[in-house]
Amino acid sequence: MSVGTYTPAPGAAPLPRMIAAQTAFETKMLLRNGEQLLLTVVIPSLLLVLFSTVDIIDTGGGRPVDFLAPGVLALAVMSTAFTGQAIATGFERRYGVLKRLGASPLPRWALMTAKTLSVLATEILQIVLLTVIAFALGWSPDGNPLSVLLLLVLGTAAFSGLGLLMAGTLRAEATLAAANLVFLLLLVGGGVIVPLDRFPDAVQSVLALLPISALSDGLRDVLQHGAAMPWGNLGILAVWAALSLGAAARLFRWE
Repeated sequence: MSVGTYTPAPGAAPLPRMIAAQTAFETKMLLRNGEQLLLTVVIPSLLLVLFSTVDIIDTGGGRPVDFLAPGVLALAVMSTAFTGQAIATGFERRYGVLKRLGASPLPRWALMTAKTLSVLATEILQIVLLTVIAFALGWSPDGNPLSVLLLLVLGTAAFSGLGLLMAGTLRAEATLAAANLVFLLLLVGGGVIVPLDRFPDAVQSVLALLPISALSDGLRDVLQHGAAMPWGNLGILAVWAALSLGAAARLFRWE
């Protein structure tokens, strides 16, 4: 037996290992929460099946699923990166979880990185599930996968920034109410289920600048119409991502 075999080696674990462990923990907590699963999995899946099989809303020419699938994918991103993350982080802040984690060896920026990676992991599961359902309903997407990936990444960044900004500045109860209200309003007016051209022209120009509209329309341009790169929608999402993440970093309160 060599000298020092059982000598304690105090100190923090390597940073990548800490981030990976926190990411796994955040993902497990998210998937075990029934309310979060309702927002992230059940509601998008039901909306996709219902409006693709029942003639309730006029989605224009072609099969309803071709219009609805991109919008529901955008809704899934919003439900996880914005609504779910805002509510969970808001209550973690209220109960002092963030304050205690902030005093751990894990840096605060690494904690936010872990939360973001957890969101991405959950979104991958959502996208796989919704894609399988859409294919079962007869969906036949077109377009460049790189364009889809860029839209999803920028959409995640934009909604994540908005969620963290809300969670870090409002009381937990206000965050819960506001996040759910925004979710419902954007579901109706963000081009997810109802095409934007069903709204008055003056309203369309405003709604088109919302991140959910840019994401759903961008995904629809690529997956339904075969567009190469929707630069306009990517630009809108990039602006939202920069503004929301910058504001969250500046205004987020840990206590």
